[in-house]
Amino acid sequence: MKTLAVIVTHNRCALLERCLDHLLSQTLPPTEILVVNNASTDGTTSMLERKGIPYTTQPNLGSAGGWHCGIQHAIDGRFDAVWLMDDDGYPDERALEILQKYLTGDVVCASSVVVCQENPDRFVFPFPVLDKMGMPVLFAYPRKICSTVQLLGHSDSGVYPFAHFFNGALVFVDAVKRAGNVNRDYFMFGDEVDYYFRLCRTGKVISVIHAVHYHPDVSKRPYTPAKVYYFVKNTFILNRQYMNLAGIRNVLAIIAVLGRTMQRNGLFSVFEFLAGKNHHILSKAIKRGLNGQIGKDFDE
Repeated sequence: MKTLAVIVTHNRCALLERCLDHLLSQTLPPTEILVVNNASTDGTTSMLERKGIPYTTQPNLGSAGGWHCGIQHAIDGRFDAVWLMDDDGYPDERALEILQKYLTGDVVCASSVVVCQENPDRFVFPFPVLDKMGMPVLFAYPRKICSTVQLLGHSDSGVYPFAHFFNGALVFVDAVKRAGNVNRDYFMFGDEVDYYFRLCRTGKVISVIHAVHYHPDVSKRPYTPAKVYYFVKNTFILNRQYMNLAGIRNVLAIIAVLGRTMQRNGLFSVFEFLAGKNHHILSKAIKRGLNGQIGKDFDE
């Protein structure tokens, strides 16, 4: 299988180099590697040239613009599959070998599970518990699967019918051609959810429990005003397009982002979004999300 490994990066040179080193030590190496450089200014290009890694540099088009570029290279290069990952995580040495075995028949995407590099039993991005229609449940406990032990309890086949893009997802290029490329207009947040549902229309999308992708714990990373804005706006758009009970999910999204902001930035930051200097950012995100105004349009 001819496979292109794509990494999207922006100003995380040291983490990117770590990821590349793990790609180069795979038991089944990818056919080629491509780094999509979103206008890094931290010496990324010098490191890539020193290591002899192919790359393409473009303006900072966000994660969505980076994935769009990398996937288009896979299509143009007539690859069979494209392996997608961010710059701050890295795959286990057997990840690609394991994933490729599952990319057969009606499976169009086989993804690694993303575990915390400091505590590999815990997921960095918990899996949703799914209802009979494949939708994340709302009125159940627990709503999230947070550990490998819990996930094994939800699957006796070693796979789970959900995937987190883009941290080790291996995708058939033929499915990409049917689903279309990543929507660049999401810019930040939501591009992975949109692409998951679009790929599900072409075949099965799974996560393989024994294929592991290591990732830093993101639970302490601060939420910038731009992150809050795009999270709320794009979540509203996605809920209306793909989810049941969209209104309830919208309310829960606001509660979730404010809770994370309080945890990561402090209580005062929440007040700024509710009644302070950032109030207009939250209100614009809600209004534009309800109106379906997808696109890069953040302004403070």
